[in-house]
Amino acid sequence: MGDLAVGARSGQDGPEERRPAEPVPPAAEDAVPAESDSGAPGLAGSGSGPSGTGSGDSGDDTAQDLDEPNHQPRKQRSFWKELPLLIGIALVLALLIKTFLVQAFSIPSDSMQHTLEQGDRVLVDKLTPWFGSEPERGEVVVFHDPADWLAGEPTVEPNPAQRVLGWIGLMPSANEKDLIKRVIGVGGDTVECNGTGPLKVNGQALNEPYVYAGNTPCSVDDQGGQFKVTVPKGKIWVMGDHRQNSLDSRYHQEDKNQGFVPVDNVVGRAIVVAWPPTRWDTLPIPDTFDQNLSAAAPGALGLVGAVPLVLWRRRRAVGRTTAPITVGNSGVPGSGTAG
Repeated sequence: MGDLAVGARSGQDGPEERRPAEPVPPAAEDAVPAESDSGAPGLAGSGSGPSGTGSGDSGDDTAQDLDEPNHQPRKQRSFWKELPLLIGIALVLALLIKTFLVQAFSIPSDSMQHTLEQGDRVLVDKLTPWFGSEPERGEVVVFHDPADWLAGEPTVEPNPAQRVLGWIGLMPSANEKDLIKRVIGVGGDTVECNGTGPLKVNGQALNEPYVYAGNTPCSVDDQGGQFKVTVPKGKIWVMGDHRQNSLDSRYHQEDKNQGFVPVDNVVGRAIVVAWPPTRWDTLPIPDTFDQNLSAAAPGALGLVGAVPLVLWRRRRAVGRTTAPITVGNSGVPGSGTAG
């Protein structure tokens, strides 16, 4: 009983009864001793030991380091402080998109009914022209006024906010003099209207279901509705879908461009009606323009048809002559006739 009492008081002051030393296991003898009073490092990664040192001291040091100002977590910026930066980034992106990718335009008139109604907002592709793409037949394009086509047309004076938003592309520009029409002919094409139609491109009639209901494809008047023109290279011939309510290429044949629109004036192709939501729709090229309307097609077909005839005539000419073929000989095919 007395021995047990003495053993229980091993944590108190005073002499303690020491037990005989027990043999140390071989692993314990090889182990590195814990940190001594002289400050020698203990066993790396040691947890707790009889001396109460080791990882406990390192935990105290870590806690002390976290309490220092240099180790305090960084405070997040206030939303109101970051808001101007976010707005600036958004404006720059909007300006880049407007300049190089897509721009919104508002439809100011009824000249493109029913494809486009007054007040519609369309998105115009401005990217492909940067890669050398030129307008194609059937596309609806926006272009800068080529020769004062909008002279005398009323314009709405925008307020400062509209000017800024229009400049960066967040809303349609209110002060740019732009028009929107459908491309009918490109460089080299011959476009003509006789009577009420149909409209012809390079001699082939167009089927135009997009023309405003009740209109005829061609307008019977003496101001420009009856015409036959050949489109110069680098120009396009444009017409509105509301044929009897569109002052397009037909009615500007007396200007400096003879009614043609320079390709350089084209801003881009209208690809979608974006507003209002009830009017959302794409603006594809109508199927009638998928037919072979190339101005070179008749000539190419004539050349193909003439090849067998020329070969046949050459054979006959060779069969009839017995004289050797020499320079200046009348027997040489095609040497003295126009065919």
